[in-house]
Amino acid sequence: MQKKILVAGANGQLGNCIRKIAPDFELDYDFIFADSQTLDVTDEGKVNDFFAEHKPDFCINASAYTAVDLAEKEEEKAFAINAYGVANLASSCAEYNTILIHVSTDYVFDGETNLDYSEDDFTNPIGVYGKSKLLGEELALENNPKTVILRTSWLYSEFNKNFVKTMLNLFSQRDELGIVADQFGQPTNANDLAEAIMTIVESPNKNFGVFHFSNYPETTWFDFAKKIAEFSHSKIKLSPLKTEEYPTPAKRPQRSTMNLDKIEKVYQIEPKHWENSLEDCVELLIK
Repeated sequence: MQKKILVAGANGQLGNCIRKIAPDFELDYDFIFADSQTLDVTDEGKVNDFFAEHKPDFCINASAYTAVDLAEKEEEKAFAINAYGVANLASSCAEYNTILIHVSTDYVFDGETNLDYSEDDFTNPIGVYGKSKLLGEELALENNPKTVILRTSWLYSEFNKNFVKTMLNLFSQRDELGIVADQFGQPTNANDLAEAIMTIVESPNKNFGVFHFSNYPETTWFDFAKKIAEFSHSKIKLSPLKTEEYPTPAKRPQRSTMNLDKIEKVYQIEPKHWENSLEDCVELLIK
């Protein structure tokens, strides 16, 4: 008998990537793709009704408020989706014995270290977005013990708006571009995250709690952009900037790189090198 997988936030980057690989799993799983119109996670009553109707075995929460800078102005909205919406999903998951797989972020850390963050390291978000995502993690675990939290970073894909697509667009319009070169992180192809999530779904022995997943190793936004230019055969001139030369409403962590050992050990998920995953994505986008 097929198990049901609810994908909340189905029209986002990750939701679209899961939709892309869903046919590979359709013998064993019935996917229910719900966007914000179909399932408003901020409405507790509607979430309860949706779960009562569908009774999913798994809920993959790919819904999120991800506008990092705008969140500084729209704090209430960010918390409604990233924290209290997660609590609504987790509560319904607990009621229907549903496993919740919830996606979080490296922005729960302040970035003031030279070491890779482990899952147990002290969290200290420095912006509204990170704070709302951290509360979402806490409420997910508090409301549903059967929760896997996946912290990821610098997500991009062929879908929706993201850094890679923005760069390709700017490369076609400009001769020169300045990119921040003193912030470190791990670019992550959302297709790789989708595959990691399905590996966890299929795993016979579930281990709940917090896990880190991204591509590796660390890089800067500047070096990330240089690779996008290389793979897209762009002749644009890129110049490195310091963070203070490119002020943004929300402060970013300077080094929010994550240790990936736990997910590899527990779920045998081997993260890919970010350059390989980026090349695959750029090839898709410039066809």
